[in-house]
Amino acid sequence: MDIENIKALAEILSAHGLTSLEVDDGGAKIRLEKNGLAPLAQAQPAAAAAPAASVPGAAAEEQSVDFNRLIEVKSPLVGVFYSSPSPDSEMFVGIGSKVKKGDVLCIIETMKLMNEILAEQDGEIVDICIKNGEIAEFEQILFKMF
Repeated sequence: MDIENIKALAEILSAHGLTSLEVDDGGAKIRLEKNGLAPLAQAQPAAAAAPAASVPGAAAEEQSVDFNRLIEVKSPLVGVFYSSPSPDSEMFVGIGSKVKKGDVLCIIETMKLMNEILAEQDGEIVDICIKNGEIAEFEQILFKMF
């Protein structure tokens, strides 16, 4: 197998989004593998560009997120999760809400007692990991924040 055939195989690998290709041509056997991380690295900027078209500045904000600083707010007890003080009132926090230390994030009801879960530090809510009315388990992640 000559270099031109190998180049052609490499082009097939890239063109079809394959991660590996193995060819057995009689006496010659060749296996090409592509690093699985390269396509992901190329796909992320393209995916970030889509929200930027609809929401200006969103891509720049997403690219600056440091997931090493992610704070998980966990349930200190078992009970029913409530995102608002009553069914007809507004949620305590939503995704994107800025919170300060001591702000109420939610209520966990246990044995008819309403326990307010407070923010332990300043930050921004980036994910709500439980739905209103669901049972929160002990140490279950309720919120993710920075």
